[in-house]
Amino acid sequence: MKIRNSRAPMAHLQRHAGLTRESWNFAARIFALQLIIAILTVGVLGVLSFDRQRHTVTEDRKALVATVALSLANDPFIRETLEEPDPSRRLEPYVERLRLRAGTVDFITVMTPEGLRVTHPDPRRIGEPYIGSIEQALRGETQVEQYTGTLGPSVRAITPVHSASGEIVGMVAVGVTLQSLRDLYYDTVPQLIVVSLAVFTLAALLAWAYSRYVQRATLGFGPGGLKRLYAFYFSALHSVREGLVLLDNRHRIVLNNDEAARILNLPQPLPPQGLDPRTLSVPEPLLDLMLTGRAATDELLLTDTGAIATSQAAATVEAELLSKRRRRRRALVTRHDPLRIGYVVSMRDLSQVQELTGQVQSLQTLTLALRAQTHEHANRLHTIVTMIENGQAEKARDFALLDQSNAQALTDRLVGGIDDSYLSSLLVAKTAEAHERGVSLRITTSGTLAPDLLDASDLITIVGNLLDNALDASVGTAEATVYLEVTTLATEVMIEVADSGAGIDPAFIDRILRLGVSSKPGERPRGFGLALVQQAVARLGGSLHIDNDAGAIFTVTLPLPHHPAEPTEPTERRNP
Repeated sequence: MKIRNSRAPMAHLQRHAGLTRESWNFAARIFALQLIIAILTVGVLGVLSFDRQRHTVTEDRKALVATVALSLANDPFIRETLEEPDPSRRLEPYVERLRLRAGTVDFITVMTPEGLRVTHPDPRRIGEPYIGSIEQALRGETQVEQYTGTLGPSVRAITPVHSASGEIVGMVAVGVTLQSLRDLYYDTVPQLIVVSLAVFTLAALLAWAYSRYVQRATLGFGPGGLKRLYAFYFSALHSVREGLVLLDNRHRIVLNNDEAARILNLPQPLPPQGLDPRTLSVPEPLLDLMLTGRAATDELLLTDTGAIATSQAAATVEAELLSKRRRRRRALVTRHDPLRIGYVVSMRDLSQVQELTGQVQSLQTLTLALRAQTHEHANRLHTIVTMIENGQAEKARDFALLDQSNAQALTDRLVGGIDDSYLSSLLVAKTAEAHERGVSLRITTSGTLAPDLLDASDLITIVGNLLDNALDASVGTAEATVYLEVTTLATEVMIEVADSGAGIDPAFIDRILRLGVSSKPGERPRGFGLALVQQAVARLGGSLHIDNDAGAIFTVTLPLPHHPAEPTEPTERRNP
């Protein structure tokens, strides 16, 4: 069974199933949705990353200005100069050199305890009051704040400067303008954009690859088409009269219909991981077929109660694979190779057919036996007519009476041990057939087989086919003898058929009961008789045993539904 994803088969399926192809639309919608999700994700992550970077830079600059302010407050030169009458003359150039050398702060302002500027990046602002909070610094603490001063909004740190005696002789303010912070933020934007574009490109490629995978996995159908396909296929799977079983590549049963569940007695529902057929009571030939995965078409397999016609094929899809030429030359050439995804096993229960075949075989056995008996009686009748025409009426009468007496005696002896009219009639006819073929048929009965205890069709199938095989094997041998023994016990009946043939090869005994297997030469289909015998024995709940002792010996044991008459001593009957 092949499942192809080429355009023509899909279009054909769409025309006949009434489906609309929407795979590319479905894949495009998935691709577009994933792109939108990628854009939103990358955008949100970019904004969060930018905000995180801004917060990190701000906190880093706050720590920086606080560190610089503390360092300057502990500078002996600044502390000593603040105690001079004109500290600006020496501190202004000194602090400006430090600011330019550091390059990470925008201003350093040194002020008196009263808050008057001693230094400032703009010399015109020297001597003016400091704009900002100084209360915390006057208490001897370092303060970090965001404030708008003469240079605009800034993040600044103010710390007191203590003399050698511990008095506050001034304060140092170090700050960074918000504009400088923004410049730092925006310096990271190109890197953030590059990373975002890389992530977005990767997400877009993955989305495109996934959409292509969805397009291939849906075999040319979107959600609506798959829904309709599932409804159609599910209905078809459970409406066919054949049993269907789907196996995965590990040879596990993953899907089956109702008929397959009945034939194989499968549990319902199946396990999600599949069901190993080796855990079931599957006939050995069918189990071997499932586990090997070999192809089979209408292969007849025998079960305990019947036969099934089994077919198996690999389930494949066409996959686009790079050819060797493409890998070598990078040419745009692809080839479509079947990719196996499992196996499909179909089964037809032939139990009823085989039962009818057994009945037909029984009728044919009776017909052939009666034909042989009719031929023998016709010869005797011609003999009697010829004798009458030759004026030997007395001899003709004596010959007819003797023949009638012998036939009646044989019938009486058989009926005496076998009350089943079907079986006794078969044995009478088979006696005539054996006599015609030059074989001595010796029948021994023990006990009395009451009528209607066993199914007549199955009983004739068993005895008729065993006798046919025995006669075929005995014809032309030295003794040319077939032995039939019917022993009726209290709870069972034993039927034993032996012949004077060459016997059965011991290596062949295990296979001879399989359907279609025969030891007889010839081209016409053989191997059905013993298979029918085995099925009939199984239907009656009995057993079949095969052995060799000069010739082949078949022993059938059948249980009786109720107790028959008490068995008597065995007697031997031989055809006259």
